[in-house]
Amino acid sequence: MTQVYGHRGAKGEAPENTLAGFVHCLEQGIRRCELDLHLSSDGELMVIHDPTLMRTTGKLGDVIEFAAKELVRMDARQAGPAWPVPCPIPRLCELFAKCRFEHWQLEVKNVSKGVAEKMAKEIARLADQYSVSEVITVTSASTLVLDALREFAPHLKRGLVAERSLRCPVDKALRYGCSLLALNWKACTAERVAKAKGAGVHLSVWTVNDASDMQRLAKLGVDSIITDFPTLALSTIDEWATAESH
Repeated sequence: MTQVYGHRGAKGEAPENTLAGFVHCLEQGIRRCELDLHLSSDGELMVIHDPTLMRTTGKLGDVIEFAAKELVRMDARQAGPAWPVPCPIPRLCELFAKCRFEHWQLEVKNVSKGVAEKMAKEIARLADQYSVSEVITVTSASTLVLDALREFAPHLKRGLVAERSLRCPVDKALRYGCSLLALNWKACTAERVAKAKGAGVHLSVWTVNDASDMQRLAKLGVDSIITDFPTLALSTIDEWATAESH
């Protein structure tokens, strides 16, 4: 059955990429999540989507300009649904310690070669420390990041993030040794689903927020969907699967 990943935790239901959002997912029965990573100035992996702070915290500056101890004091609930209490930017290690998911997709954005190497090494170190190496896939659209992961964290699964413009996403995923393809849902076709299945590549489509699209993609046979509304997705796909079984 098609699996459900909460996008940035549960971006449409709770402040994105916050501990509150990931705990909310677990409370709603969501067992898989996607998140985004950037480095702090002192080399810690911070869970935040943008390289800049303004959209989610209202603060000026780039993530990389601040130490982790400064970032965790910033309230990251500016861009999402209303939430009653402050939601700090979390360290990745905090999520690994407090949230037990069946699987994580950890996305690394476009960064320099040097930063990619640092992030690959730090992800591998934390994954080993918290015994989650078997339940994470590190994803990126950046070939620099995928190369760094292959060199410095070869035991971790890799995933290619593919936009609509990429002509042969399954082939590119295979070239970089990826076991997962995170594909823009608008680029998902029956042919690509079949090709991914034939190649043994997990096909995860993003960001799917409409119930009718969730059902259509599940019927198409995608392995998982990434959504801002994982609670809706879980009930929608459960209902579809029940209907299909009768």
